[in-house]
Amino acid sequence: MSDQRFVDTNVLLYLIGPDGDKATRAEHILADGAWISVQVLNEFANVARRKHSLDWDELDHVLETIKSCCKVVALDEVTHRRGLAVARRYRLSVCDAMIVAAALELRCTLLWSEDLQHGQVIDGLTVLNPFLPA
Repeated sequence: MSDQRFVDTNVLLYLIGPDGDKATRAEHILADGAWISVQVLNEFANVARRKHSLDWDELDHVLETIKSCCKVVALDEVTHRRGLAVARRYRLSVCDAMIVAAALELRCTLLWSEDLQHGQVIDGLTVLNPFLPA
C-alpha cells in the first residue's frame, strides 16, 4: 500500500455513481492503496444516503469495502489548526482544507481530488484530478 497517497471524498463517490469509467478509475486508485480520513468517510456516508439513496446496509457494505482498501486517519486538534491555516493561506473551503491538512499531517505527496485545482502544490502535496484525460 502506498502511504504517500490521500483520496478525497469526491473520488470515492464515483464508486457508487452511474459513470462506469470513473468508477473503474476510482477502483484502480483504491487498489493501489491510499489514506483517507474519518471526515472523508463521514462526507461519503452523507452524500451516499442523501443523493444516492443507499440504505443503511448498502452503506455499511460500501464503507467496509473502502476501509479494507485504505488506511483511515482520525482528525485531531493539530490537524484542525493546520486546516484553518491552509484554508486561510490558499483560500480553500474549510472542509477542503481539512482534507489537505490530514494529507499533510501524514506526509502524503499526492492528493487525488476532483474538487481542488489540478496540479496545485500545497506545502509539498500535489493535487491531481484522476478523471482528466491523459
